[in-house]
Amino acid sequence: MGSTHKLMSSYKDQIVKEKLPQHVAVIMDGNGRWAKQHGNIRLFGHQNGIKSVQEITEAAGELGIKYLTLYTFSVENWNRPKLEVEGLMKLLVSTLADQAKKLHANNVRLKIIGNNALPKAIKEKFDECEQLTAGNTGLTLVLALSYSSRWEITEAVRNIAQEVKDGKIDPNTITSDTVASHLATAFMPDPELLIRTSGEYRISNYLLWQIAYSELYFTDTLWPDFNKEEFYKAIVDYQQRERRFGKTSEQVQ
Repeated sequence: MGSTHKLMSSYKDQIVKEKLPQHVAVIMDGNGRWAKQHGNIRLFGHQNGIKSVQEITEAAGELGIKYLTLYTFSVENWNRPKLEVEGLMKLLVSTLADQAKKLHANNVRLKIIGNNALPKAIKEKFDECEQLTAGNTGLTLVLALSYSSRWEITEAVRNIAQEVKDGKIDPNTITSDTVASHLATAFMPDPELLIRTSGEYRISNYLLWQIAYSELYFTDTLWPDFNKEEFYKAIVDYQQRERRFGKTSEQVQ
């Protein structure tokens, strides 16, 4: 028992609080494969993946990370089998209903980013939770729901074009900051760390603008098995990297 406890606390003990990322983004991948390994349907994997969401949210809040963005459901995911999509939507609503008060009690603010393709009843539930937690000052938990980075950037371009047409913006003054301010993520800093589980090495249309200088961390661990210790391990790995932003090592040092 003692050795197990020591193992579970090892990576957390290595974390330097002064070097924590402000914002961690996660691509939660592997629920379906996890379910298949356990001889069950894909929804079983999503159900168990909720436990990992709870663990990682708790871990991020305890460490003092300010923003945690989870790729919960992409625009492309609407093309999955109807029964899986319907089951996942019901699971999201029931989970939020169970967790809303707990998030609020733990000073967690919930934000949703994505297009308006969510069913009305589901969107209303998320709106209620956003309003309930709006004044909280701890961790901001951001769920990317019916989200696509190309959709987000396209919307930003469309809105900027309209403001140019309306005479609100001089096209000669448009900068990268102008674009960033029109993105769905304008309320938070770009992620310093992006984690993807399940052994896949791709970004999957997620925060393409925002991760320009993010550190990327890939793990073979399937999402339902991604626990606090795995999260701490990713943070330690991040802290061992040199963040240069185009400069040389000597300039950074």
